Amino acid sequence: MRAITESIGSRFRGTNMLPYWLIIPALIYLALFFFSPMVQAFRLAFEGADGGWTAEHFTMMVNDADFGRAFWFTLALVVVIVPIQFVLALTMALVVNAKLRGRGVWLYIFILPLAISDLAAGIIWYAIFTERGYLNTILEGIGLIDQAVIWIDPTRSGFLLGQVILAELWRSTALVMVVLVAGLQGIPKEYGEAAEVFGAGYLRRLWRVTLPMLKPALAVALLLRTVLAFEVFATVIAITGRGATVLTAEAWRWHGTYRDPNVAAAYAALILVLTVAAAALILRIFRTRREQLIR
Repeated sequence: MRAITESIGSRFRGTNMLPYWLIIPALIYLALFFFSPMVQAFRLAFEGADGGWTAEHFTMMVNDADFGRAFWFTLALVVVIVPIQFVLALTMALVVNAKLRGRGVWLYIFILPLAISDLAAGIIWYAIFTERGYLNTILEGIGLIDQAVIWIDPTRSGFLLGQVILAELWRSTALVMVVLVAGLQGIPKEYGEAAEVFGAGYLRRLWRVTLPMLKPALAVALLLRTVLAFEVFATVIAITGRGATVLTAEAWRWHGTYRDPNVAAAYAALILVLTVAAAALILRIFRTRREQLIR
């Protein structure tokens, strides 16, 4: 026993412990504000009225009339928003990172929507799409329509999805762009210049040099955006009311309206599982070799 203790002690003495001490505050923060609420949510989701384990709350969630609508709207939102936002953000990041005159102005213009909250962004886009909103006024003014079009129509889920997607693209693409700009500025210019010397054009350099070296930043950006896409809430409610719904809105409804924290926790657990599965897929696709991480 003494030999084992001395062996462990000598191993720690030979190790620089400073990095481990520095991450302790972050670990305490995560334990208090993330891990503990997560455990509480799972406990509520599986706890029965008699204190035992049950799947009754998940059964109630699946049998809820709005569950299917919320589930498919959330998935459609994530599947459509993330690729479009990725392409837009990459284009914006390349513009900001290019040696163009006034590129700082472009950066300020692009990140302006980040200063606006989800709810405010939803109200702005509601004012655009409502029957007497800006869109109908402009279309009537230039003669494209004779009478106001009802864009926010609860019977046309495709229209509602498109409106939420536009609002989310406008509001949060800059978030992805900021991560990509940081990644682009970390790529040494010598790689691109060497490729240019060997005759590679702009698109070839982008595909063969820039994007492979941008993989760690791409993974972070996509991970961040996918997680946030599963949490879209205020924008959907502000634009569509009850015309469309998402999983987060249903969790809020069961907790706030029906006063049933167990079913609300079941919704939260489902959102967590979907988010973790999507994050694992992204990390798998964008797996980066160790030599790129320590570059």
